[in-house]
Amino acid sequence: MNSKTISKILLFCFPAILLSCLDKEEYPDIPAIEYKSFRMIADTGGIDQMGVLTVFFTDGDGDVGLAEGDTFPPYNKEGDDYYNCYIGYYEKQNGVVKRIELPFENNYRIPVLSPLGHNKTLKGDIDITLFVNNPMSIYDTILFDVMIVDRSLNQSNTVMTQELVVKKR
Repeated sequence: MNSKTISKILLFCFPAILLSCLDKEEYPDIPAIEYKSFRMIADTGGIDQMGVLTVFFTDGDGDVGLAEGDTFPPYNKEGDDYYNCYIGYYEKQNGVVKRIELPFENNYRIPVLSPLGHNKTLKGDIDITLFVNNPMSIYDTILFDVMIVDRSLNQSNTVMTQELVVKKR
């Protein structure tokens, strides 16, 4: 190969290599989340029954999510890590925000998310549908907190929604 050919190859390849390096975003292996939004869903009578919580996440090693078959320890029902998205429910009662234990589970299993191409990092939105109308409560102002766990059992930060007013009647 002569020097002109080598120069042409380098001239073509260098920008492609540079662009591929610039496109690759790097994140810590521990997932991180940010609260993005909450959308209420009313029934036909105009009463808020459900809501969709949206969080933005990043994960450097791309191991967010559990498959349906992930039911052996530590992901078994009896273990602490069956769920990978933990959600707390709060009510504002007489001006004070209190965590409330509900008779049902709000925790969630995020399905396996796959990185695009050769990039092992993940980022995107996770939408979680939740019950918002606690029939055992007279209070209409609620909040949720959320934290996710990856398959390596790394816990993300915890984020909280803003105060959400539920139409009860």
